[in-house]
Amino acid sequence: MATQTNPPTLVKGARASRTTIALKMAMAVSGFIFLGFVLAHMYGNLKAFGGHDAFNEYAEHLREIGEPMLPHSGLLWILRVGLILSLVVHVYAAVALWRRAAHARTTKYVMKKETGATRASLLMRWGGLTIFLFLVWHLLNFTIGKVNVQGGATNDPYNLLVDTFDVWWLTLIYIVAMLALGAHLHHGIWSAAQTLGWTGTAAKRQRAKVFGFVVALIVSVGFSLVPLGVLAGIITK
Repeated sequence: MATQTNPPTLVKGARASRTTIALKMAMAVSGFIFLGFVLAHMYGNLKAFGGHDAFNEYAEHLREIGEPMLPHSGLLWILRVGLILSLVVHVYAAVALWRRAAHARTTKYVMKKETGATRASLLMRWGGLTIFLFLVWHLLNFTIGKVNVQGGATNDPYNLLVDTFDVWWLTLIYIVAMLALGAHLHHGIWSAAQTLGWTGTAAKRQRAKVFGFVVALIVSVGFSLVPLGVLAGIITK
């Protein structure tokens, strides 16, 4: 007598789990792309301590890379488009993961226990929003719109930078945004390392935490030096 076999069935939630992993991978990869850009951008900003000519020569050199195969500023725009796409992927993945986590909580408790993970999640969410809003202003200020709040010329990158950070409240906004960026990187690098399987042992977890903290400190301090230097009168026209 033949034995009846049941048809194979998919494990419940397997597809959702795979999608969640894919979203986390997308966040990790796009996050590391941004980290590379942030470090390069910080290096360029610090050229301001070399004076007007050093900073402007660096800014112009960025626009000349790839010539004559590419038009003037061609490579710069390719990089910008790549970063915008990475931003779209990063934000989409973050929102999708947050919505999945919210929908997964089908039971509401009278008392919610506050945990480190909850605080870190809130910090990442609101910190990410702060960074996004700052990024929009930063592009309008220095790249797309080139807004000089003091009414001066906008065709000189160094002078535009000095005019901007001579205004104390703009420097304050910038530093708050850099603190948010540092906190975001600190947790984000750790989370990305987990997603990519780089935290399999206690030693690797410790290295990931230290690396995240060091990078976050370098970025937040490195970016803050220029506006503080302008405000202190070290970087002047």
